[in-house]
Amino acid sequence: MQIKVQPKLIIHGGAGSSLHGKGGLEAVRRSLHAVIEEVYALLLSGANASAAVLRGCQLLEDDPRFNAGTGSVLQSDGQIRMSAALMDGISGRFSGVINVSRVKNPIELAYFLQNSPDRVLSDYGCAELARELQVPSYNALTDLRLQEWIQERQDNFKSTMAGVVAEPELLETTSNAGRGTIGVVALDAHGGIAAGTSTGGKGFERIGRVSDSAMPAGNYATSYAAVSCTGIGEDIIDECLAPRIVVRVTDGMTLKDAMQRSFTEAHEHQRDLGAIALDASGAIAWGKTSQVLLAAYHDGEKVGDTLEMAVGTQVGCIEV
Repeated sequence: MQIKVQPKLIIHGGAGSSLHGKGGLEAVRRSLHAVIEEVYALLLSGANASAAVLRGCQLLEDDPRFNAGTGSVLQSDGQIRMSAALMDGISGRFSGVINVSRVKNPIELAYFLQNSPDRVLSDYGCAELARELQVPSYNALTDLRLQEWIQERQDNFKSTMAGVVAEPELLETTSNAGRGTIGVVALDAHGGIAAGTSTGGKGFERIGRVSDSAMPAGNYATSYAAVSCTGIGEDIIDECLAPRIVVRVTDGMTLKDAMQRSFTEAHEHQRDLGAIALDASGAIAWGKTSQVLLAAYHDGEKVGDTLEMAVGTQVGCIEV
């Protein structure tokens, strides 16, 4: 295969307040880097951006450490409801599922809906689609997430968020909460670009609450740039963060400048969020107003990550 463009890849496993100790950091690093290696190899083999995003999201959904797919947090009634979206920048199509239950990989339903006349489905429609596709029923619950929910229930749900990373130590300090989402943004060898995002929600939320992950606000792509967001969904929606960044790039701003301006505004508005991004030239960028952003990337030469970024609002970019 002749490579026309050097593939690029960036992924995230959420944004939050802390990683408990070096053990937590190193474990998350191993998880993220393993996904990067597998998905980047897929891109080098000629896979298109949407297929790479699908695979990356599947792998992250299957890792119980992250709040998406297996390991999703429980809502206020003790149930798991997941949301996911995919947008292909070349076709300009957004597709997603909202509050779907009992499937292993919500991103697979979002991927299927790319070629459907009805591209965003909510809970009942998702269940019907899963039946039509004969997707096996799956219980995403883990013991750690159940214990987390039980502890919060005993405390009358005083915490507003579930831990960004599922670790036993977090059960003691869940109120120092993180925001859990996973996301993948890919640029393929043909210049195609896509973004995918998946989440179990913010944890303990009101039944029926809709995440930014299944909206363009949290996941957006054009042929110029693509962005996946993480953090407090309501803050991301209020900023309309992903389209804000992408539209700025589409209108001629560099990705670095678009990220810097958007995160300066988010900081001024006291938002708690993060985002990863790529543009069509191959620039890679990430930003956060939260304390930590669990992101890793492949710049065409090596794997890097953002796990030890300084606390506070930060933007990073690797330009071509």
